Amino acid sequence: MGSADGGELDRLLEEQVTYYRSLAPDYLDRGLDLPGGQELTEALEAFRPTGSVLELACGPGTWTRQLLRHAADVTAVDASPEMLAIAAARMSDHRVRFIQADLFTWMPDRRYDVVFIGFWLSHVPLERFESFWAMVAGCLEDDGRVFFADDAYRTPDELIEGPSSAVIRRRLDDGTSYRIVKVPHRPADLHERLRRLGWNIAVTATSGPFYWGAGGRDSVHQAQH
Repeated sequence: MGSADGGELDRLLEEQVTYYRSLAPDYLDRGLDLPGGQELTEALEAFRPTGSVLELACGPGTWTRQLLRHAADVTAVDASPEMLAIAAARMSDHRVRFIQADLFTWMPDRRYDVVFIGFWLSHVPLERFESFWAMVAGCLEDDGRVFFADDAYRTPDELIEGPSSAVIRRRLDDGTSYRIVKVPHRPADLHERLRRLGWNIAVTATSGPFYWGAGGRDSVHQAQH
């Protein structure tokens, strides 16, 4: 995918949005029942996402309720109106604000104490990785923190372009197939990639295919700004 032109990448990302819009009714039944999932919940609880929290790619609100255990308020953003409708129906907490937006073009209208990214970072193509994290930086207060959870799980039949490609194919129950991005980040490599962009984020592997990261801007970058 590294050689894809801008138009091809845009089409791929549009297809990815279409997939998640189509998947919305069944998304809650698609959780990965694999070792390590509980470790993510425990890590987020230990992180304590206090203050104003921005949740990127909130989906049907899978993580939103746990964020509200500590947050003063949550702004939850997703590209899928179907996902947002499910999330809004699942919780009526006045502390949550839902926003429909494309995360590759959206700009925040305020800054937050915490940015939470649940199972979305692997769907950010490497061509957009730097610009995505620049957006995250623009969302944060100077001493703001980041927490993300994700996985590198890809089944053999999804690897339509081979194991070295970040483009995979996912199918719905009706057989319809979609291409989406699924970057198989390795924790050490992801930590280093973020470090080069001015982040100090420790990335921890679980006992299964999951990983989580927690941290913020490094002190040198903060001093320069």
